[in-house]
Amino acid sequence: MPTEPLSRHRIVAAAIELIEREGADAVSMRRIAADLGVGVMSLYNHVPNKDALLDGVAEAVLSEIEFTDDPAAHWTDRVRAQARAFRQIAHDHPRSTMLVISRQLHSTAGLLPVERALATLRGAGFDGVDAVRMLRMFIAFIVGTLLREVGVTPTFAPPEHGRAVDVDKIDPALFPEVSALAKPLGHCDHEAEFEFGLELLIQAIAVHPGRRERT
Repeated sequence: MPTEPLSRHRIVAAAIELIEREGADAVSMRRIAADLGVGVMSLYNHVPNKDALLDGVAEAVLSEIEFTDDPAAHWTDRVRAQARAFRQIAHDHPRSTMLVISRQLHSTAGLLPVERALATLRGAGFDGVDAVRMLRMFIAFIVGTLLREVGVTPTFAPPEHGRAVDVDKIDPALFPEVSALAKPLGHCDHEAEFEFGLELLIQAIAVHPGRRERT
């Protein structure tokens, strides 16, 4: 079977695979060339440098967001759909998503999710400054839940291998609530946790005093 010709798409795909295996720090033009079985100089015909390659990774990941946005739907339903769509790419590419949020993108793929989210919030009656703040708040929430899911932040995360909190090692006199809630602390339904937090955020911004009903 003939080898697929070298292309920007193939180089970016190899970078995504490497990031998901070993993290963004593992990426170098030399390493990508080795993974693809080509000379390192041949990469520069398609990607000018490592920085451009990482931008390509971020854009490729963002382009996978599948929006099923309905302009006629209530703004809260549109916010839910957009948050879930972003979470899905974060779930599919957790390490690459960390790269996405660390880069300032100006491409169509990079700006489209931002444009849609801001348009939804502006249409809901929020001014520009509040819309930007709310967008950042939702991104922080989604990224925070992702970090918990992939085990980057152990505090308040479910123990590995499904082990419950060891009640025998907890002094109930010092930690009465932790002792009493050991079972739920030792279990985490990621889907339910995400939906719970998403609803809290939506309910909070719905009653924000700065929102103006559109007529």
